[in-house]
Amino acid sequence: MNTLLGPLQSLQNQLKVISDAEVDWKTIVVTFSLGVYFLETYLLLRQYPLYNKTAPPPALATTFTPEVFDKSQKYGKDKARFALFSSTFNQILEIAVIYFDLQVWAWSAAGALLNKYGYTGYEARCLHTMNIPQSIIFVTILLLSNTVSTLPLSLYQTFVLEEKHGFNKMTIGLFIVDTLKGWALGFVIGSPVLAAFLWIIRWAGDSFIPWLMSFLIAFQLIMALATRLKFPLTDLYVIDGSKRSAHSNAYFYGLPWSKHIVIYDTLIKQSEPGEIEAVLAHELGHWSYSHPLKLLIVSQLHLFLLLSAFPPFLKSSPLVASFGYPPSVSKNPPTLVAFMLFQMILTPLEAIFGLAMNALSRQFEWEADRFALELGHGSSPEDMDAHAKGSENSGDMGERLARALIGLHAENLSTVWVDWLYSAYHHSHPTLTERLKAMDEYRAKVKIGYVSKKDL
Repeated sequence: MNTLLGPLQSLQNQLKVISDAEVDWKTIVVTFSLGVYFLETYLLLRQYPLYNKTAPPPALATTFTPEVFDKSQKYGKDKARFALFSSTFNQILEIAVIYFDLQVWAWSAAGALLNKYGYTGYEARCLHTMNIPQSIIFVTILLLSNTVSTLPLSLYQTFVLEEKHGFNKMTIGLFIVDTLKGWALGFVIGSPVLAAFLWIIRWAGDSFIPWLMSFLIAFQLIMALATRLKFPLTDLYVIDGSKRSAHSNAYFYGLPWSKHIVIYDTLIKQSEPGEIEAVLAHELGHWSYSHPLKLLIVSQLHLFLLLSAFPPFLKSSPLVASFGYPPSVSKNPPTLVAFMLFQMILTPLEAIFGLAMNALSRQFEWEADRFALELGHGSSPEDMDAHAKGSENSGDMGERLARALIGLHAENLSTVWVDWLYSAYHHSHPTLTERLKAMDEYRAKVKIGYVSKKDL
């Protein structure tokens, strides 16, 4: 443990010099936020001209009908316009919240509500319990305010944009119910989690990070060793997605001891049994290569690094004061307030991490595609790597997976012309043409008798 604590303490000491500096953090955060906004706008403007193309890529010329392609282009263009407007609106809203000290107002309002209902002097008495009740009310105010302010965008996206292109199946009543359920679940689940987060920081102090992460890692390793080497399929779910949207999909999720495959009912209705089998083979590939576990480990490492850098900012009075909080608050910064401001500072780094996660996820998709193709041969990956022998049916699974992917894109009116930089930043999956090309190359190499692990 000392081996781990030493570097952490050194990092925190270096960051403390920065966090204690009299810096205009508000301007820095606004600059970072605008930088990410302009980057994403630039990427969107790179992608937008591709919606004016009049024919699909050559690889899809025989499978994407002109009618479907034209619809997908119009849908993509409408979504791009909406994305540009909504991102601009949200950016203006974010800057307004920062510039007009609306977070400060929300914190004061939360304290006033506590005092109004009999908690006189509560903030002063509970300083050492990290202001848990006030923090919960504070977050609730911010989330409700954000939901209400962006409600017109949500309504437009659902009942205008999606309705125009034939995907919306929601009614106003269902939309309201879903929104209220989201609020209720967020409060019921989020409040205890937030309370526990704040309490743990008080209980363990600055050294809570390695203890907590060490416990989680040890627990996961023990459970993984105790699990037999088999696919423990807990459930195969069919999502009633058609109740809300005509979009279709399938995905895999789970931990080593509990696996789940989810299929949208719209996918079942739109695909042939053989194509559904190929999609399931792809999802099984994610299990075979332990992709969910790997993504979990990476995300935990990311969380560990983020929390490791937080302690110096936890007690940073200059940071909190620069955002307009009064001396009574900034002198002893509330944990939640400091953490939220700390996250704002990390905006550029989070964008970079998202890019890296997309790259990793795309690699996992290649591997899952390859697994489905190998499964179609009835051979293990090891046998295929040693010496793959083709047969008359060798391309069967690949052909079905290709048809399924094309069908998914056609039914969802997904864009088939994608700028590479836009895709790298926004997409966790390779483009359709990239996947089809990789599968064709793999199947061609199978026919000549040898396949390497690097071929897909």
